[in-house]
Amino acid sequence: MTIPSEMSGDVLIVSPKGQLNSTNAAAAEAELVQHVAQGTRRVALDFSQLDYISSAGLRVVLVLAKRLKQAEGKLVLFGLQPHVREVFEISGFLAILTVTDTREQALAQLG
Repeated sequence: MTIPSEMSGDVLIVSPKGQLNSTNAAAAEAELVQHVAQGTRRVALDFSQLDYISSAGLRVVLVLAKRLKQAEGKLVLFGLQPHVREVFEISGFLAILTVTDTREQALAQLG
């Protein structure tokens, strides 16, 4: 898995590619939490190229959301593939996270 990121104004857009699972979850969490520690307050996760997410991957998203909330920041997810969206739906995460379809919608939510 790779985790490219880019800034769009003051929003960090993170675009994980491949699978987010127990093999790479700790490294992904460390990288994402580091951005918050360095002052990033608005994060958009682009899951359009994420093929698979496990419960360990869900935990990474939850930890990031919690850290951002503590820092008075905000997290928006977008571009979820149908099977990834299903994992979020079954876990109940769709009810507690902000999820949009497109990058534009996510940026508007973070505006």
